Amino acid sequence: MENFQYTQDNVPLQIQTNNYERLRDDQGVCSPAVVNMGPPIYPQVRDHIVWSIFNTVYMNFCCLGFAALLFSIKSRDRKVVGDLEGARHYGSTAHCLNVTTLVLTILTFLIIIILLAVGVLQFYNIAMQEVRDQHNLFQGNGK
Repeated sequence: MENFQYTQDNVPLQIQTNNYERLRDDQGVCSPAVVNMGPPIYPQVRDHIVWSIFNTVYMNFCCLGFAALLFSIKSRDRKVVGDLEGARHYGSTAHCLNVTTLVLTILTFLIIIILLAVGVLQFYNIAMQEVRDQHNLFQGNGK
């Protein structure tokens, strides 16, 4: 290897041209910036397929879970083809159907639980009234 020291006037490939405007040195120190030029990152399109399968199997209220499953499959197909806007549209519809199914199913279960609780209380009151009538009949206070 050669130990040749380059001076400012002797640097190879440094051609002095007057055609370009030189930057002023008083602008401050510039820090190097790192620019990562990878493949473009697209936002993920959610198809809600797992939620739709769950709603179809467990909470298929008026077949809304099945409709959500169909839209989820359409969304996944559009995503595979590359139509992100169509996939987003079908995914949004599947999301709305899943939310609607979930809310209606929860409301149905709540109404059933409330009706069962009211029915049990009514049955309990009727049974207690019968016991009181039987008790009064045996005590001789009956008619």
